[in-house]
Amino acid sequence: LSFTTPADAYVSSPMMMSRAPALRMQTNSPNPVIKVASDGMGLLKPLFVAEAKLQAAVLGGIFGVSQEDVKAEIAQECQQNKCLIYTYKLSPFSTEAVSLLDSSGYEYKNIELGLEWFLLGGRGSQTRAVLSDMAENGASSLPKIFIGGQLIPGAGGYSALASLVNDGEFESRMTAAGVSKKA
Repeated sequence: LSFTTPADAYVSSPMMMSRAPALRMQTNSPNPVIKVASDGMGLLKPLFVAEAKLQAAVLGGIFGVSQEDVKAEIAQECQQNKCLIYTYKLSPFSTEAVSLLDSSGYEYKNIELGLEWFLLGGRGSQTRAVLSDMAENGASSLPKIFIGGQLIPGAGGYSALASLVNDGEFESRMTAAGVSKKA
């Protein structure tokens, strides 16, 4: 976590004769090793997508969870949360994405589907499959990040978030979506 003090950002009060610099939080830089690994996961995408659909069909059927129900839940969560992330607890990609969001100082909601993809139940499996269908490139990996109700480009995960941060587009997207800073 780092702080900057813009030259023109000062706080003053009628009670104070001096000016104190205002502190503004900056988002951490993305982890380059995790970014490369995340980009490389695309090579395994066909295998993971097929597995995700099979897992969702079997476990969703056993537990009585439909894709339509999950789509409605995702839409409702996107409506209620200006920044939303779906994660696995043990995923380094999810952990790094959450770390970037934490360092940004913006509010967001984290929905953890489970420990990892192979430990998901019916609802988590169906959610993963629906999120895969929503991704621009069809990737079934997590995290999946929504800003202003829209899944961020590409796989919608860590690489896409890191690209937004590196390209200087993250702040403007969050601001445009009306995402509040944490108090």
